[in-house]
Amino acid sequence: MNLVQTIKARGAATNEAGRFERFVTVADDDGWETGEDLPPLRTETREEVARSAITYNRSPDLPFDRSINPYRGCEHGCVYCFARPSHVYLGLSAGLDFETRLVARPNMSSVLRKELSSKSYKVAPLALGTNTDPYQPIEKNRMITRSCLEVLQEFNHPVAIVTKGTMIERDLDILTDMASRGLVRVGISLTTLDAGLSRRMEPRAPSPLRRLHIIRTLTEAGVPVRVMTSPIVPGLTDHEMESLLEAGKEAGADAARWIMLRLPREVSQLWQGWLAQHEPARIEKVMSKLREMHGGRDYDPRWGHRMRGEGEYAGIIAQRFSKACKRLELPARSDPLRCDLFAVPPQPGDQMSLF
Repeated sequence: MNLVQTIKARGAATNEAGRFERFVTVADDDGWETGEDLPPLRTETREEVARSAITYNRSPDLPFDRSINPYRGCEHGCVYCFARPSHVYLGLSAGLDFETRLVARPNMSSVLRKELSSKSYKVAPLALGTNTDPYQPIEKNRMITRSCLEVLQEFNHPVAIVTKGTMIERDLDILTDMASRGLVRVGISLTTLDAGLSRRMEPRAPSPLRRLHIIRTLTEAGVPVRVMTSPIVPGLTDHEMESLLEAGKEAGADAARWIMLRLPREVSQLWQGWLAQHEPARIEKVMSKLREMHGGRDYDPRWGHRMRGEGEYAGIIAQRFSKACKRLELPARSDPLRCDLFAVPPQPGDQMSLF
């Protein structure tokens, strides 16, 4: 019996129970050699009724204080994804469950409309896709992200989108309209230009060349795009930083940002397992650099340190990024999104003005 077949084309290689679970299940060969393989691991999606749409944060590391996430889990399966531990709060694993047992929130746009219509709401740029990708494959049929964008468009609400997904090109009609009023900016994550490495680290995400095509398509349509060389993986992708920025600039990006590889909680074990399987000769180099930046630990969650680390190596990466961006005229900061256009549209039953 082939137990490995079940995880083909997935980022994680294991599905260990979350840290809150009392019991665990383990796949094991029972000794009956039937010659049959286990069926492939399919992606499942269940629905969740969203009670709120906007999540607020007070992190000084982030350029926004609010976000929305239409989905929980992500089929792209990026093994390094810092959001994986959020799945354990659902009683699921940060491993294979995160990329195969997804949660869609179909009423997200109606809840968002209600929250934006509140008299107490104060407008500020909203981030879309900060935890999981809003344009992962299930968006094709679910269209929850698009419905949320339609609400933001109607309210003239500024939004910053982060994605690897090609599905964003479908929504150019909304994005170009919002961009013409300074209401939208998109960040495209570009981790490596090595298609083989990308396929192993990000098994169901678009290829590097396809992501560059997304940048080009958006910018030609007038939508401002930031190339995000994130995450930088020490000892594996760090040598590509300048090439990534050059490729993003050539495709039309007008700004850039970087974040170091982050390994919170369960992600560290998953990542090291991936290295052992795909890059065994690099394990020591990669992990030693990460620990050097985090005081001997795999990850330092402190604000001001978690995104980029500290120390000599982190400083070198920051200098290289700064010099490359200066040479390519790719600023780290871009023009602020407009908040002055925000207005709650008339609702059915509203008292109309006499003047």
